[in-house]
Amino acid sequence: MKTTIKKIFAAVLAAFMLSSCSDFLTREPYDSINPDNLTSQDDVLAMVNGAYQPLQWAKLYNMRIWTLDIIAGNSEVGAGGGEDGIETIQMADFIADSENFAALDLWRGPSPGILRCNMVLQSIETVPMDEALRTRSFGEVSFLRAHYYFILVRLFGGVPKITEPQKVGDDGSIPKQKRASADEIYELIISDLENAIGALPYKSEYATNDLGRATKEAAMAELARVYLTRGENYNRVVQLCEDIEARGYDLCDDYSDNFTIAGKNGPESIFEVQYYGKTNADFWADENQSSWLSTYTGPRNSNMVAGGWGWNQPTAEFVAQYEDGDQRFDKTVLHTNGPAFDGMYYNSSWSTTGYNLRKFLVPKGESPDYDTSAANWVVTRFADVLLMKAEALNELGRTTDAEVPLYRVRSRAGLTDRSTIEGLTKDQMREKIFHERRIELAFEGHRWYDLVRRGYDYAREFFYSIGKTNFTQKNMLFPIPLEEMEANELLEQNPGY
Repeated sequence: MKTTIKKIFAAVLAAFMLSSCSDFLTREPYDSINPDNLTSQDDVLAMVNGAYQPLQWAKLYNMRIWTLDIIAGNSEVGAGGGEDGIETIQMADFIADSENFAALDLWRGPSPGILRCNMVLQSIETVPMDEALRTRSFGEVSFLRAHYYFILVRLFGGVPKITEPQKVGDDGSIPKQKRASADEIYELIISDLENAIGALPYKSEYATNDLGRATKEAAMAELARVYLTRGENYNRVVQLCEDIEARGYDLCDDYSDNFTIAGKNGPESIFEVQYYGKTNADFWADENQSSWLSTYTGPRNSNMVAGGWGWNQPTAEFVAQYEDGDQRFDKTVLHTNGPAFDGMYYNSSWSTTGYNLRKFLVPKGESPDYDTSAANWVVTRFADVLLMKAEALNELGRTTDAEVPLYRVRSRAGLTDRSTIEGLTKDQMREKIFHERRIELAFEGHRWYDLVRRGYDYAREFFYSIGKTNFTQKNMLFPIPLEEMEANELLEQNPGY
């Protein structure tokens, strides 16, 4: 549903409340709108919709976020060899410098979303509109701005704190401004998430055609993750997770249902980046509405899925982390002894590690071409909330209580021997929970963040254990891109780069 800005201005969501879930994410960017000219409800709603779009782009969830698992050591690039994926290889080998364009993508990726959120937040109180929509729109952009900044601060530390509308470059470059401290950015994130919790509806209160928008539960889960990242406020984390539990969320009976097209926005889903499949846009364009995951991660030269470019190949070390009887293994990893996928059995020669990802593959019957996948990217799901609750309970010294949510996740995976998690010390339980996070949330973009938030010594021990002994303190943050520093003399580089 590609359209021009002029066409959108001619009919800015006149039938917004009747539009489908996918419609609210099919609009072109609105960077050229003057925030002073947001004068109608339709203008505001169109800009809110536009604030979701950068999540879909390759700079964030359609590529760079899932490559964080490669950097975190769960997998290797694989791909076509040579220079294919060289920027990710450099990051994963900890030899990247400030000219690395994966770091540039991640630095620039959130900027258009932050801009659009700021435009709404500046104008929303003065534009005549339905009060319920005003409140919801305020909540949506508050959540989204927090999410964009949370990505930035975890990867780069302090970043420019931009809370008023400013024009970003066509490439997503950030306006000239000094970096705020990480603490200042976290203060903004927490404030935005508290505002979002107060303003957003629960998921159950949305009409079906609005599923995919930010919800109160999404903001609660994000705030819980923020506090765990900072190692603070564990009682609030428990309370937030229990509030989400009280809304009737449940684990899917089948782990794989979280990642299928049919299972989008399902009973375990808390927040997902939405795609609806092929559009008139070019596959590489920001306007593209096809997910890249199956196309990129399908086994190369296998004809197993449309595309099949062989990226993100699990390592033997990662595969060895599965416990006997863990049903998630066959649902996550393609291996020679595994079940068929869409009628085909796996051949280990299709991968440099002997393994490929199965978790996100879409059968050809549902996505016949490389640019037709309608699979969503799952940002947050209920299993993650249960594991966050277990972690917070354990940090509060309530280690026995932590067994309950941890066991709930493990039992879905077929690990029903509860004695394996009983009677553990606090330190042992912490390691058990982080191991469970690595397996349960594998390749969903969480592992790098989990390693870093545990601290340098923990991250270093892991990377040394897999042979990456050049990992140093500087690698806890990514380099500030040289291109940005040359354009903005106010920026200071992260230490060591």
